[in-house]
Amino acid sequence: MRRIKSIIWSLGAGTSLIALTAAAQTAPAQSSEAATTVDEIVVLGSRIPRQIDTEGPAPVTTITADDILRNGYQSVPDLLRAVTQNGGETQSQQSFSGASFTPGAQQVDLRGLGPNHTLVLVNGRRIADFPLPFQGQSNFTDVSNLPVGLIERVEVLSGSASAVYGSDAIAGVVNFVLKPSADGIRFDFRQGLTEDGGGDSQRFTVTAGGNRGGFHGVVGVELLRQKPLWAYDREIQDSTKDSPTNTTARRAYLRFDENDDYLDPGAATCAGLAAQNGGTTYYANRPRYGYFCGSDESIGYGTILSDRKGLNSYASIGYTLSDRTELFLDLQYSHSDLKLFSDVQSWLYQDENGSEDGLFFNVDTGMVEGWQRQFSPEEMGGLSKGFTRNRSDSFTITPGVKGTFGDADQWGYEVAFNHAEYRSKVRFPQIIASAANNFFLGPKLGVDPDSGYAMFAAGVNAARLYKPLTPAEYDQIAQDAVYNPRSRSDNLSATITNSALFELPAGPVGFAGVIEAGNQSYNLKPDPLALTPYYYGLVDSDGKGDRDHWGVGYEVRAPLLSNLEFSTAGRYDHYEFAGNGFGKFTYNAGLEYRPINSLMFRAAYGTGFRAPDLHYVFSGPGNTHPSGTDYYRCATEEPDEDIGDCSYSDEGIVAHRNGNRDLQPETSKSFNGGVVWQPTRNLSLSLDYFRVELTDQVRDMSIDTILRDEADCRLGAADPTSPTCVDAVARVERQTTGPLAGSLIGVFTNPINIAQETTSGFDVAARLRVPTERVGEFNLSLAYTYVDDHTFQQYPGDPTIDKLAFDSGYYIPRDKGTASISWAFDKLTTTLQGQYLGKLPNYDEDAYISDSWMFNASAQYDLTDHVRLSMTVNNLFDEGPVKDPTYSAYPYYDISWFDSVGRSYYFQLTYKFGGAGL
Repeated sequence: MRRIKSIIWSLGAGTSLIALTAAAQTAPAQSSEAATTVDEIVVLGSRIPRQIDTEGPAPVTTITADDILRNGYQSVPDLLRAVTQNGGETQSQQSFSGASFTPGAQQVDLRGLGPNHTLVLVNGRRIADFPLPFQGQSNFTDVSNLPVGLIERVEVLSGSASAVYGSDAIAGVVNFVLKPSADGIRFDFRQGLTEDGGGDSQRFTVTAGGNRGGFHGVVGVELLRQKPLWAYDREIQDSTKDSPTNTTARRAYLRFDENDDYLDPGAATCAGLAAQNGGTTYYANRPRYGYFCGSDESIGYGTILSDRKGLNSYASIGYTLSDRTELFLDLQYSHSDLKLFSDVQSWLYQDENGSEDGLFFNVDTGMVEGWQRQFSPEEMGGLSKGFTRNRSDSFTITPGVKGTFGDADQWGYEVAFNHAEYRSKVRFPQIIASAANNFFLGPKLGVDPDSGYAMFAAGVNAARLYKPLTPAEYDQIAQDAVYNPRSRSDNLSATITNSALFELPAGPVGFAGVIEAGNQSYNLKPDPLALTPYYYGLVDSDGKGDRDHWGVGYEVRAPLLSNLEFSTAGRYDHYEFAGNGFGKFTYNAGLEYRPINSLMFRAAYGTGFRAPDLHYVFSGPGNTHPSGTDYYRCATEEPDEDIGDCSYSDEGIVAHRNGNRDLQPETSKSFNGGVVWQPTRNLSLSLDYFRVELTDQVRDMSIDTILRDEADCRLGAADPTSPTCVDAVARVERQTTGPLAGSLIGVFTNPINIAQETTSGFDVAARLRVPTERVGEFNLSLAYTYVDDHTFQQYPGDPTIDKLAFDSGYYIPRDKGTASISWAFDKLTTTLQGQYLGKLPNYDEDAYISDSWMFNASAQYDLTDHVRLSMTVNNLFDEGPVKDPTYSAYPYYDISWFDSVGRSYYFQLTYKFGGAGL
């Protein structure tokens, strides 16, 4: 007889123990020629323990601790990028949006439907949201602080699971299962370095566990030190000369008139600034505009990898009261000190109302002028003063009781209270607008009656503009904006399960029921000065609110025939917030058909329901200052210029944003169907089709889309009477009078219920094991996702946007894949893994850039049963980002999908004291 070692796909520590207890008591042997028995398991996506092969009606991808080591995943974001179903744009460590809104945080985005549609669990339980909203818009879960060294496995269920888990599970669920037990003390130390220098890292992990009397538990601690990697350390992004389209120096010191013509400072003036920016400032020219004092290398002051110090810990403790009852306590705590550098600070004249056209009337010259300054590291007193800093603490505590009851202990139960918090203190470096105005321009002398601009006696030669500041002078105009955001989630739940509620002719019927209630809240607690035009380029919005929630649900699994199994789940969720309340019933149903033991056909259909994010609802009025392209003026005034070279591309604008308390809940429909074939225990193949359809989806309006729509509507390329045109034209704010009439000022946005978004495609997976007598064992695996279509419609009646088209404004791939081959012989194991990324739109959105591969290689050697050496080479062939000859914006490649870290090496020593071998 052989026994198949089952994988416990758990909803949490408590549910796993219920499943194991039931398995030990009720799992009978199943007779066959191979005399095989299968333990009861709990599959992600269900709460019912069952005796069945690990495949279920919906596909689940599992990444084990061994996979993490062998495939070279050095962090949770690393391993999630390799998940082929994770098809949305990711927020990298050098994300400019991330630095402005959510410094250091990273997210998962299953099916490219937005990170707020993927439910992230740790040990089957919810964790608190990152306390600042993603891109200033929606709440989401940060995965950057999860301890990769303490993970036992990661389970990914793609497709709607709202009927089982409630809100957020529309696109799927990612469950991180931390090491559930330890029979000794294990130490892991990892050292990382990059071939081209910078970004060195160390990670130390220890896990320990044991039993004493009725007590048992496991404790784990991970310490992390990641040193920064600076952009100036990589040749492909250390200078404006790296740009494929516009190699003009960066405008470090600039003076211009109301027509955007540059006022020549003279070569001698720039020579006096030559020592700034590391000695790279010079007399530069921009064709058609004029001369200025600039630097090619000043653009490289940013971090590719953040500076991070982290501590992650967890404990799972249990006490057995009797053979039927156990008390448990799960604890998780993370602390992170993160520093990142997005760019040097800059200044342009900003009036007391926050207007940013930068123009004033210089009474000494009798001209309307604009002065622009970027502050060099020498003026700042070192780059350390420009770091955005995020000191954060997150913790989760879950006490509860679980056990069995009834005749033969056929019922399992768990009652638990889950409290999770995420607290941060974030310091954003800023320039004080009024202080900088006074420093460079002097006191305001009134308003010029002819031009309408504020008057200053700024001098004929603008001497103050071109004089380097001392660090003491810089400190007079610079200050950190300090935020203290908080998020919290409380949830009380009770679950009962029975894997044999009653018998049908084909076998037992399984049942699970759950009831839960809780409250969720967030509070941005921004710097009060950031809510006014006190800082240059910043008028932020506040946000604070909470909501109550309760839900009740059930699951049933029934064998209709000996080879046909049916499963269904239903759940009603109710939310109350901002004086509103609504609820909805969701359900799913699945079928598994096995005409022969080695072949299974499966299908599942589910509906989803999601309440709007708290920040979508409770965000107060505020401004952000992104860049935007004035497509209308580019088309009418510079029709022969590429968009990246147009004078009105990437202009600084004001985005006026407010929350929306009239938002309606989102709903979804999800379907998957496929086949799994396992002709032998060494070969498994699967093919699954998926389709997810969202209606009334909540999302912030896209600034770029609004500006594109406004241009099309005004130019006659779209029906000006259509709902989109009427709305877009009204949302774009332009100067109405004066010499700058018609110029772009800002865009008004808010979250809305979008009409529909749909995605569909195929997932393919294959596993092959080849054992040999003489040369060891080979293991091959393959995962591939192909997106057949991904469409988006903003308003009913509008044209449908193909988000995979190169001109859609979205940058998501049609297909992703991973493949690996491992060889294990005696004490040595080696692995080669490749990650495939399909083609993406180029920057000009008139074609695609090519697809790409990136490879990792690793080797592990067991010196003894308790000592292991490991080495990993990431980016084995030192591949850089795919070149895009149209990418005019820094760093000249798409940071959502690529980076310039280059080849990296990691060395790890593992030592286990006591217990079984590694």
